[in-house]
Amino acid sequence: MLFFRLPVGEGINTKFNIQLFSEIRRSNGGRTRRDKMNKFIAIRIFTRVAEEGGFTAAATKLGVSVSTVTKSVSRLEDELGAQLFTRTTRRINITDYGQAFYERCVTILADLEDAEAELRSGASAPLGRVRVVLPFSFGRVTVMPELPRFLERHPQITLEVDFSDEAVDMISKGYDVAVRTGELSDSRLNTRVLNRDAQVTVAAPSYLARRGIPKSPDDLAEHDCIVGRFGPEWTFRRLDGQRHSLRVSGSCIINSGDALREAAAAGIGLAQGTWWLFRKDLESGALLPVLEEYADEGMPISILYSANRHVPRKVRAFLDFLIEVTK
Repeated sequence: MLFFRLPVGEGINTKFNIQLFSEIRRSNGGRTRRDKMNKFIAIRIFTRVAEEGGFTAAATKLGVSVSTVTKSVSRLEDELGAQLFTRTTRRINITDYGQAFYERCVTILADLEDAEAELRSGASAPLGRVRVVLPFSFGRVTVMPELPRFLERHPQITLEVDFSDEAVDMISKGYDVAVRTGELSDSRLNTRVLNRDAQVTVAAPSYLARRGIPKSPDDLAEHDCIVGRFGPEWTFRRLDGQRHSLRVSGSCIINSGDALREAAAAGIGLAQGTWWLFRKDLESGALLPVLEEYADEGMPISILYSANRHVPRKVRAFLDFLIEVTK
């Protein structure tokens, strides 16, 4: 099963919610039981408030009263000895303590749901929901065409896929896996480089027939170059091994990788980008490489996932899939 662009927090297990609401009502039966309210229930309520950004919205999602939610959070704060939210008459904001606590709680709750799902099913195959965020072009060009094979191989995994070219705090957003380009540093996460192939310069056969083939980077001054979202500075490696940056220009500035690829294939001009962006068009002949002997090393594309010692089987299955399709 496959979902796209679902908001954080929509994947809570329905059966578990019914049990949660029942336990909340039982916990309100007397003072002693209220004072000893199950901390696990309180944590579930707290994470929902953090995700929804308010007590009322969280209560609506959970199907309980606002007072139940506010009291639960207040008791949790008292027990922890820390303020999780700052409150005004108009809104609430999560504190630094609350954000750190939320990030830990999300991981714990996800691991528990995974364990419950596997025990209930008695299955040895990976199962459950995996939340993923991918760069637009990488997702469309590299992942989506191969996705049917993954879903056929793992029918009990549900993928929830979001697309973003911006840096995303995957812990606070609840993602299991993120794919990012460029150099990365986040001690909270494990990273693995998937690919670091060449930065390639390409053009359509129609453009090259019309304008000629550049023989060296200096020839680009006489060509239309499509400027992408990383700017007009194109990098090359000279024959002596030295890296060289060159400022290019042209009639188009395009801030989308997909549109850049399509514009180049339409013969508008030369384009430069990572190999994986153009690889399908290079394989089909819709684009041809130029200046190959001057190609520089491209930016790495990497996977990020939780630094917890235990990686759920469903997440490991998707990590293995990404490694496979980027070889």
